[in-house]
This record gives sequence, structure tokens and C-alpha cells, in this order.
Amino acid sequence: MKKSRKSTIAIERLYITMRHLFNRGFYKPCNASGQSLREMLLVLNPEIYGVMANKDKVELAGLTYVIDRLPEGIEECRFINLTSDEGYDKTHFEAIIPEKRRRNCYRIDKDQMNIEITRGRSEIYDILTHLTFMFNEASKIMNRAYYTEVGETSRAWKRIEEIALHDEILNRKDREVALMHLAGILGRTYEETLLAYKAMQQPHNKERFFKLIYWMGKLSIDEHIDNLKREISFSSALRDNIGLHFHGERWAKQIKDTLYNNNLIDRPLHIISANMHSVMNTLYARQIGEKAFDNKTNLEVYKDLSVAKNSSLRERVFNTALKKGMYYIKDESGSNINVQIFDLSKINVKNTPFASSKFKGNDVIIVMDYAFGEQAFEVMDELLKPYKTKKEELFLNMKSISIMGKAGILQGEKGDIMIPTSHILEGSADNYPFENALKVEDFKGNRIGVYEGAMISVMGTSLQNKDILEYFKESTWGATGLEMEGAHYQKAIQAAAHIRGHISPNVVVRYAYYASDNPLKTGSTLASGALGFTGVKPTYLITEKILEQIFV
Repeated sequence: MKKSRKSTIAIERLYITMRHLFNRGFYKPCNASGQSLREMLLVLNPEIYGVMANKDKVELAGLTYVIDRLPEGIEECRFINLTSDEGYDKTHFEAIIPEKRRRNCYRIDKDQMNIEITRGRSEIYDILTHLTFMFNEASKIMNRAYYTEVGETSRAWKRIEEIALHDEILNRKDREVALMHLAGILGRTYEETLLAYKAMQQPHNKERFFKLIYWMGKLSIDEHIDNLKREISFSSALRDNIGLHFHGERWAKQIKDTLYNNNLIDRPLHIISANMHSVMNTLYARQIGEKAFDNKTNLEVYKDLSVAKNSSLRERVFNTALKKGMYYIKDESGSNINVQIFDLSKINVKNTPFASSKFKGNDVIIVMDYAFGEQAFEVMDELLKPYKTKKEELFLNMKSISIMGKAGILQGEKGDIMIPTSHILEGSADNYPFENALKVEDFKGNRIGVYEGAMISVMGTSLQNKDILEYFKESTWGATGLEMEGAHYQKAIQAAAHIRGHISPNVVVRYAYYASDNPLKTGSTLASGALGFTGVKPTYLITEKILEQIFV
């Protein structure tokens, strides 16, 4: 059997097992069900999880990636409970929001962490995959820290325990000695361990790495010695609500209420799924009167606005936008998708990159922050539905829908651009061809790689391996990249336009992605770190091209 086929079967089995465990309501990671998940993940051996399959080495880059997407302190908790939005925000519990994922989590007591799921099944799969990886690495730590033959922990482990439990702030000499001990436990070199230590440091928690490794290992040792089982459970409310458009419906209503209350509901509308800065900066950066911008190119201006220390500049752009045609909707639905609405009739086009445009319209742009996986169908499906008042049902005058995002590329480098011609939904027979209004030619001459082809909409970026990706790239599928939302967006758009009659079948569709990683290249996966300034150029090139077509 081909490796790609084995990997495909492993992914299918993973999702079937996860769905079964979700319907059952709980599972124990070190019992049969949890071991089954771990074995399938090991067969798959995803690129993002590096040396996960190596029993003698703890995967550090993958661990850094995962821990940034899980709530701080989760490694200390034996009980992890996935819930829906069940009113924890009305209690004394303080929400813990992971550094790289917008989700509310609550530490109920020293042993339990609750994680709110508001983005559908994709979010559940994402969390369970990360937890399975974390438990696998915890077992490796236990095997190297605890001597089963003599029934005691190693000398190195006892030193790590002292640091973790006594909240020591180490001087350089003690830190280097401790990292030497830790390197032995992790099966990694001192240099690799030091890099991971620095990557996980926080201003309020400088010795975070020691604590993380200790608690991962301790819970695994406690389960092995004292049978103190870890458990993952799913609340009844979550199991009842999953698949319903509970959050998406509230989210879409808030947007349409804003349009209606400001007399924008009957205007020509354009949706852009993007970030919360590129459209706003493109339209308003030149309107804040910043003299330092006068002799700079647009790209240089965008880079200035991307620098962390320039928060005051970004605030000036935001406040100017609010005064000159932008409405900002902070999400209150639980979808974690903020929205900006731009009334183009109030924008001075002369102070934008589109000064030569003869645009005289009163169009409205709705910019929605990124959705997550299957959530994309929910929110787009709800947003494209007619707006119902007490007296009438108003169909939206939708002119275009543009999706800009970051994705993994299969035939280029980080920062390159992908122009999809279709979306292939991995693990199903659902394929979505479409006429993309954005073309490769639109981005030529910008000293940046531009690639065209099919895009794979995957069920989870953390499950991809080289064998499957090589198959999609080299076979007649001719795939150029992978992401998580495209097929779900297009499914909602096609249903609204061609089946449900909610919008015109002539709505213009635009898709473009910039490469955040290349999962086929070791050292270029998502675990290798953020894009930094590399992402500024493609982000704004795509943004300007989308807006240019709207301003025609």
C-alpha cells in the first residue's frame, strides 16, 4: 500500500474515532481510545510535529507550536472539559486566552481546565490533535525521568521538580546546569533545549519551560504509578449544540442590524474575509496626516504600521477610520470574528492607492476576521441569508465576495501568493470549481512568486504529512496549497447563489492566499515560527488588488 494511502486512512480513522469519542462524552488518553488516537497520529507522523515518532527525542518545535494554542496551565490539569458557551463569563473565573488561538478557557480548580468551543467541529479536532501530541511527548518525558526497575525518578528530574515547584528565578549558572539536566531528559542537545527555553519564556513566567516539562512528566508518572487517570470530556450542552448555527446566526444578525440601522442594508455590498488591519490601513493610512509617510512608498507605510512599537500610529489610523466611514463591530456572539464595515461614499479616494479611479459609488465593504475551518460555512451561510424585519424580508445586494488568507504552499516559498482555481475538500468527494476574478497576471512584476492551481481544504493543518501533500501536488489534482476554510466558504456561496436564491448567481468571487509555510520543506512548517515582515508585502498586494477591482 502506498504511503499516501496509509496516511489518508489514518486521517479518516482519526476523525471517525474523534467523532465517536465526542458522541460518547469522554475518554481517557492512556486507555484504549486515547492510545488509538496516538497510534494513528504516529502513523500519520505530521510534519508540524517533527520527531514525534522518535521514542528517544521529545519534539520541541512542535511542543512550542501546540502550547501557544492551548491555555496556559493546561499541562497541570488531569481533567480537560470541552464545553459550549455556558455562561462562565458571568462567574468569578477569569478567561485564559491562548497566545495564538482566540478561545476562552477557564481554570476551574488545580485539576480541571474548561475550554469553550464556539467554532464547531474543526476546533474540537484541532484541540484533540494537539492534546494527543502533548500526551505522547509526556510519555517520553516519563520514560526518561522515571526508572521503572527501581521505582524512583532520576537525579536530573528531582532538580527540575525543585525549579518548577518552588518558582525559582535562576541565575545564569544555575539555568545552564538545569538546562543540561533537562536536555538529558528530553533526549535533545543543550543548544536545542536552550532555543526551546527562550521560545517559551514569558515576561511573567521566565522559567515556563521547566514548569511545562515538569507537569507534563509528573501527570504521566502519576498515572503510571498511582493510576491517577487523565480524562477529556465533552459537556452535554456542547454535544447538543454542535452543528447548529447558534453563534453564526447571532454574529450575522449583529452585522445586518448595523447595516439596517445605518441605512446601508440596500447598498451594493462586498464581503472580504481578511485580517482587521490591511483594508483599514490601505484606505486610511494616508489620511492621518503623518509627515513621516510623505516620502515613503505604500509598502513602506504598511511595514511601519506593522512594527510592534508603532501602536500609537495604528491607533490614529483606527480613530481616523471611525470618523470617516468605518463602523467597527466587536464580536459578542462567541464566534470570535470581529467585523469592520466601510461606507465608501464617505472615503476620500484621493488619499488612497486608488486616486486615479473614477469611482463614484456608494458601495459598502464588510471585512470579517478569519473564520476557523468548518466555521467558515456557518458564518458565511448565515451572513448571506435575507435580513428579516417585522414588516419585510430584505435580500442583500451582494456584488462580490473575496477571501484572503494565509495557507501552506506546495511549490514555492514563504511569502509567495497562491491563486486557486478550485477547492478540494480533503476526506470527502466535495470539490468546488469556480471562476476566480483574481488572476496570476494581477500580481506579476512584484518580485514575488505567484502560483495557480487547486487548493486543498484540510480538516486540520496539524495532520498533514509529506506523502499526502506530495500526492496532491504531483498527481492530476495539481494542488498548489492547503488551507482550512476555502471549500466551506465556497459551499455556502454556491448554496446561497445557485440553490437557495439568497444572492445573485452573478456575484463576483475572489480567492487569494499568501504562504505562511511550506509543509513539504523541513524547517519551513508552521512550527518554524511566524512570517514577520515577510507576510506584509503579499498581504497588502492582495488587499490592494481586491480593492482595486471594487473601486472600478
